[in-house]
Amino acid sequence: MKFFNIIKTSKGKARAGEMMTDHGMIQTPIFMPVGTVASVKTVHQRELKDDIKAQIILGNTYHLYLRPGMEVMENAGGLHKFMNWNGPILTDSGGFQVFSLSKSRKMSEEGVKFKSHIDGSYHLFTPEKSMEIQRKIGADIFMAFDECVAYPATYNQVKSSMKMTHRWLKRCIDWNAANPELYGYKQRFFPIVQGSTFSDLRKISAEVISEAGAEGNAIGGLSVGEPEDELYRITDEVTDILPKEKPRYLMGVGTPWNILESIGLGIDMMDCVMPTRNARNGMIFTWQGVMNLKNEKWKQDFSPLDEFGTSFVDQEYSKAYVRHLFVSKEYLGKQIASIHNLAFYLELVRVAREHIIAGDFYEWKDSIVPILRQRM
Repeated sequence: MKFFNIIKTSKGKARAGEMMTDHGMIQTPIFMPVGTVASVKTVHQRELKDDIKAQIILGNTYHLYLRPGMEVMENAGGLHKFMNWNGPILTDSGGFQVFSLSKSRKMSEEGVKFKSHIDGSYHLFTPEKSMEIQRKIGADIFMAFDECVAYPATYNQVKSSMKMTHRWLKRCIDWNAANPELYGYKQRFFPIVQGSTFSDLRKISAEVISEAGAEGNAIGGLSVGEPEDELYRITDEVTDILPKEKPRYLMGVGTPWNILESIGLGIDMMDCVMPTRNARNGMIFTWQGVMNLKNEKWKQDFSPLDEFGTSFVDQEYSKAYVRHLFVSKEYLGKQIASIHNLAFYLELVRVAREHIIAGDFYEWKDSIVPILRQRM
């Protein structure tokens, strides 16, 4: 069976598709919960599957390499078995984490030398090393090792970084060709378009990445501080170039409205720590807008957490109770809010897919985005 099939294309670029991996099918567009250290923070795998209805989750190469380490990962039989998750998994390359360690890393043509945030030990990530680690993790989809530049950066900085990413891509491809999968199932490789907010560089990068002929492609280096309209502009320009018949993954995005706008620009896959990170700080996203559970206004509100929510927490707990948990600094509050937010994100992309298939996605998106953005 083909890896990716487009089921329906909307009037614009939005499309509904299916991705078939050896660990199951993924209906697109899809949001992918982030499980940095083999765990989506505060959430059980059973809840991810049964309540949140996650179809694919992420693992983080940098963090898993440091802990538990690749010896444990290989002895467990890969990440799926280690964390008891039988659905699809995607791993990033470690490039973004290395980018975020700007004060304790040194870049070179060979790769990136960095200091562990855990014990201060030094390590070297090369394109080949990133591929080797991701082979041992065993994700269904794994990413090329790239350099992500900060925003803002000068044109020459971005151009130099982009060219390095392209040279590293060839080394990733060569390593993959010489080293087969370890666990008896197919791993699919996605290269990453870079170029910051410079249209000409993004065009060059998108063409290089397209020519690599991978089974899917990603757009990186966005959601790093640039204005929202720049995120959309670059995404629109890049999706015009990337192959239409292959899945497109916009990395690190974002808010519910970012997700819907990106789907409208032809994106099939997204991930972000926002639903869980914001949940742990008492912020939840709903069909009526954004809600701060710590606010005094919810103190005497005994209505369900979210009457339109799809997870069990939405009906079982009241706004007043969850507010009390946050005010009291009880961990259960973080867990309830995280389950709610992730379930909402998955419901959001499911409903978006329905509207793409029905043919009225853009009308629906334009009507719902202003509501999603408002503060309750």
